[in-house]
Amino acid sequence: MVNTKEKQTKVVNPAESSYRIKQMVIMALIAAMAYVVVFVCRIPIIPAAPYLDLEFKSAIILIGAYIFGPLSGLIMSVVICLVEMVTFSTTGPIGCIMNVLATICLVCPAAFAYKKKKTTSGAIVGIIIGAVLMTVAMVLWNYILTPIYQGIPREAIVEMLLPVFVPFNLLKAGLNGGIALFIFRFALEALQKANLIPKQTFEEKSKKNSIIGAVVVAGIIILTCVLVILAINGVF
Repeated sequence: MVNTKEKQTKVVNPAESSYRIKQMVIMALIAAMAYVVVFVCRIPIIPAAPYLDLEFKSAIILIGAYIFGPLSGLIMSVVICLVEMVTFSTTGPIGCIMNVLATICLVCPAAFAYKKKKTTSGAIVGIIIGAVLMTVAMVLWNYILTPIYQGIPREAIVEMLLPVFVPFNLLKAGLNGGIALFIFRFALEALQKANLIPKQTFEEKSKKNSIIGAVVVAGIIILTCVLVILAINGVF
């Protein structure tokens, strides 16, 4: 009697496989856009610390994280910061670590909060949580690492924590979060209409009202941050 072994093959859902491929392609495009944005646009906004540049890659990454989840946001953040380090950044590995921490502290909590509650209010709460975590983390890590790679006495860094690092990180997080909130739903609808991602369900009863609400809140956040930056720089 001959025993025969049946080979069990795993059936792959073509639709699921196609979605995964599309997701990787879209994530790669988002990462490329974020890299271009940070390469062409870096703005010093605190006169006392001109080496602290405001840039907007976190806004682009956050849009991708809202769509694909916090883990995708983490992956994109790490990849982009590593590419920055080996291309145009002058801060080396320590600067890369700070860059990664700042980005994921904003992006991942915001995306996680939105994943739990896919509403405009969920996105706003996520941005607030991310902004607070990013600010706290950067205050601590600047206290620990900045004296090492910039050769500045730690006492000098302590004096800069409240007047420099706190407002800088709050403004950076606010602007990136506001821009992401402003663009996200439009980007999401465009990708869905192009059949690049599946339809997502949302808790809002009125999609039109939710989009208007997101745009209004995002506009208020962006305008507030811009006015504060102008005031810090003595424009008015």
